[in-house]
Amino acid sequence: MRICCSSSVSGPCSLLLHTSTSTSTNIKINININININISNHIHTTTPFITSIVFRRRRRRSHSISTTRRISPLFLCLSSSELTKNYNNCITSSYGEEDEDDEKDEPFLLNNNNNNNNNNNNNKSNYFIVVNFYHLLHIQDPQLEIDKHLHFLKGRHIHGRFYFNQQGLNAQYSGPSDDAMAYVEWLKEDPRFSSLLVQISPAIDAHAFPRLKLQYRPSLVQLEGGTSHLPLLDPSMRASPLEPSEWRKRLETPKENDGNSKPNNSNYILLDVRNGYEWDIGHFLGAQRPDVDCFRSTSFGLSEEQAIASDPLSNVDKQNTDILMYCTGGIRCDIYSTILRNRGFQNLYTLKGGVSNYLVKEGPTKWIGNLFVFDSRLALPPTAYKPESKLQLESVEQVKSTTFGKCYICGLQVCELRHRNCANLDCNLLFLCCSECVTKLRGCCSGNCTSASRLRPVLAGYERYKKWHSYRDLPDQNSLTTL
Repeated sequence: MRICCSSSVSGPCSLLLHTSTSTSTNIKINININININISNHIHTTTPFITSIVFRRRRRRSHSISTTRRISPLFLCLSSSELTKNYNNCITSSYGEEDEDDEKDEPFLLNNNNNNNNNNNNNKSNYFIVVNFYHLLHIQDPQLEIDKHLHFLKGRHIHGRFYFNQQGLNAQYSGPSDDAMAYVEWLKEDPRFSSLLVQISPAIDAHAFPRLKLQYRPSLVQLEGGTSHLPLLDPSMRASPLEPSEWRKRLETPKENDGNSKPNNSNYILLDVRNGYEWDIGHFLGAQRPDVDCFRSTSFGLSEEQAIASDPLSNVDKQNTDILMYCTGGIRCDIYSTILRNRGFQNLYTLKGGVSNYLVKEGPTKWIGNLFVFDSRLALPPTAYKPESKLQLESVEQVKSTTFGKCYICGLQVCELRHRNCANLDCNLLFLCCSECVTKLRGCCSGNCTSASRLRPVLAGYERYKKWHSYRDLPDQNSLTTL
């Protein structure tokens, strides 16, 4: 079946397509037509407005808010199977592990109203910010909680991801400061969230997330085997949180050693509970690079008794060694510490609020590089959190003596600690690259990708690629690849 829209009058109309495909996808298209148009036969030069396109699968319950965007009328001539294919592909992310997991099989909506964007950007006192927080607590009815939050957020210019389940809430969102902070104030009126630690950072231009999504998720973070069976709500099973000032003191205290050359006899182990590509652009001095590309497969401390080079917790004295864990915002450490506790590790400590909270309170002391974030900004320098902070001299020396911040292709030092995606649409690898290799390989991560059939144009500087469908109709993408 094909969608064909023919109208000779001005005004809104709607199309509702119930597909017969196995995905059971309902597609509703609202159109505001201001011209005479017959898309079945030809397309006029004036483009109609599609006020919303909503893809929704019946097998999941999820809330999203309809939004507005100008779009080519070519979209209306897609068959139902093509629309379903586009739905499946549109929800693939290029930002990293968390986005990649979060976007699969969820409702897809076009970006928010551009007029709202412009109005808020013109109001300099109402600048855009990004807000992150999580809270582990018992939620009796997650769906009821979702409905309450959705009701408050309707009509507010908020984009982001809000995940709920019986063990708590995990949220990352962006919006004008008035709307963003109104939600925080509303949330803290609930006694259950009154002590919530909220972290705020600046947005680069406007929204850092493409749309708003509230959803029930069995696991607040993606982890092999899930998290519903873990004792997340028992504080005694989680690591003890250290304030940023105390964390700094621990890192500034020289490690003790009893004369044995084995590193596991030092008084603490600094454990980076993130992905390797996050470490590549920023980490605490002394932290080993995680041999992990997706948090789901993290296995620190789960190996057998023999030492494994990629596992800093292998063959460690579980009773007497302090394990200092850190991640971006704290939730991955809180959750993973319950696994380590079950494995017998006694002295577990986390950085309260993660690296983002540390950079606000203490600046980049003992930190080197930028902080990877799972949104359109990709990376933030320490000055984004604490503008008066200065680069530590010891960090400069550390860069010279490690493989930190090196080009994925040639191994030379990159000029800016920010990842880019491979121009090959079917690869999309997230990698660091120097300007010379960007030019040489036309934005690709390898020579093989340069000969791929679906190449996107090379972006100038460190701009972000748009969603794949923005490049779908390019007649010859190889010929359009320019720097």
